[in-house]
Amino acid sequence: MSMKMASKKMMSAKMAMKKMSMKKMAMKKVSKVGRKHAVLKGNKEKTVGGLKKSDLKLNKQGKVVSKKRSDNAKKHFKNRIAPWANAFKAARKALGIKGFVPNGGKTKRGQELLAKTRSLYKKSK
Repeated sequence: MSMKMASKKMMSAKMAMKKMSMKKMAMKKVSKVGRKHAVLKGNKEKTVGGLKKSDLKLNKQGKVVSKKRSDNAKKHFKNRIAPWANAFKAARKALGIKGFVPNGGKTKRGQELLAKTRSLYKKSK
């Protein structure tokens, strides 16, 4: 009698397993978040950082970048970095420096270069 009961229990367990395996899996939700180039192309809605297509653009090298950050960097270069670079070039020319000289380093030549660059930078402002 116990053998019959054991086989019945096993059969019911197998049937339960079969029913479970037949259950359909739920559909997975397709992500709206993607990489910058996918957002710019229109395949995804926004980036991980929350940027939309309207917030992105291609730079000179063809890389997808944030419009806001790119415009800020251009402005920063134009107002801060370019004048210093021009003053540095002019100072090297005025002092007749060719080759590598660290700007402001421990050497006398480097200190002269720094002083000249600073004076030209202040005049350009």
